[in-house]
Amino acid sequence: MGCATGAMRSLLAVLHLLFAAALVSAEEADVRLLLPSDGVGSSDAHHPKIADQVADLGYFVVVPDLLHGDPYKEGISFSEWLKTHSPADAAEKVIELIYVLRKTEKTVGVGGYCWGAKVAVELAKTGKIQAVAIAHPALVTVDDIKEVKCPIEVLGGEYDSLSPPKLVHQFESALEQKGTDHLVKIFPRVPHGFACRYNSSDPFAVKTAEEARIDMISWFNKHLKH
Repeated sequence: MGCATGAMRSLLAVLHLLFAAALVSAEEADVRLLLPSDGVGSSDAHHPKIADQVADLGYFVVVPDLLHGDPYKEGISFSEWLKTHSPADAAEKVIELIYVLRKTEKTVGVGGYCWGAKVAVELAKTGKIQAVAIAHPALVTVDDIKEVKCPIEVLGGEYDSLSPPKLVHQFESALEQKGTDHLVKIFPRVPHGFACRYNSSDPFAVKTAEEARIDMISWFNKHLKH
């Protein structure tokens, strides 16, 4: 898949960069996409490459470091780590970034994986974004889904222990009852992390991740490109 080409910047640096871009150039891509990482971060995943691939299709893609350089690592308590890495708090900090992304009347979508999916759903509750797509979400509840105010795509995995198919179907029922535009899909024979943290030497895993990426892009094309 090659190396990622996008630059990694702090959230503050991204804000300064986008303020300048929004004021100076009216020729930016019409669609802005925010792609927060999962809780393990972007450095050793396929996430930055996904961002580059989406950007190549004409999206203005931002991957902020919402973990402040302190991703979750195996061997530490997830509940303790979460106390200083709340997805809800991260979403609040991103609101200013959303305002900047929409500075010149652009449409904004958010795509999230695992921990980042919770951030995406929190932002979807605000009414300030136009579409959201999440894959193998963590920490997302049915009550969260009931508060979503924009079209949402949910991609789950058959063997995902954090958001098993039963829970994903509960999300689907909640969206149907509320009348929220949605797409829910369960990928067979894949675990948590199948869309962005997969074994690149496994053809089935690569094919599944590619399908998930295509599904995400199709969803955003449908709801953000008018």
